Amino acid sequence: MRRLFAFVVFGALLANAAIPVAAQEVVDRIAARVENDIILYSDIRTLSRYQQLVDGKSESDAQILDRLIDQWIVRTEAEVARFPLPSEAEIQRGVERLQKSFASVEEYEGRKKQSGLSDAEIRGITASQMYLSDYLDSRFRPAVQIDPKTIEDFYQKSVVPQARARGQEPPPLESARDDIQEALVQRGINDEADRWLIESRARLHIEKRMDLGAK
Repeated sequence: MRRLFAFVVFGALLANAAIPVAAQEVVDRIAARVENDIILYSDIRTLSRYQQLVDGKSESDAQILDRLIDQWIVRTEAEVARFPLPSEAEIQRGVERLQKSFASVEEYEGRKKQSGLSDAEIRGITASQMYLSDYLDSRFRPAVQIDPKTIEDFYQKSVVPQARARGQEPPPLESARDDIQEALVQRGINDEADRWLIESRARLHIEKRMDLGAK
């Protein structure tokens, strides 16, 4: 999982839609069914474009479909739990963080143009990503415990060698402790989420309708 969930939600699922399925498939092919909901090929394309915006490349269609199925699982449980949506201010900060991850405004705008995503689409995807990530954090963070020895081992085996490889002096352990602990917590959350998703998939009826090989 390229995570903490590179969770980008896929448009509205059309459970019990008024439009007949046959007519819907003419407009947009069904990539998969998850219980009584569907994932469309256009949902795969949207997430692919977002990955291209963020990373300059995207996963295969098959990998993206698996990611969308995972997102369906998380979103469904979050909605049952009535997990709160991010506020408009939080969403705006998320969009700004994305923009600042680029070297310049020009680079961001150029990549956005290449992706074909509008500002509204990027904002919507950002909101969905935050919602899913925040839910996973709230669900699994309490179960992740990091002891001091683990932090010290990570510092010696990862932080120090990486700093020296860049020709830099490693930061003191105490000044890096909080950042290391959070990184380890996030890794633990990802591991817990992976296990939960595997178990959840086994209980669901999932029918992939398309041959989605590597690009």
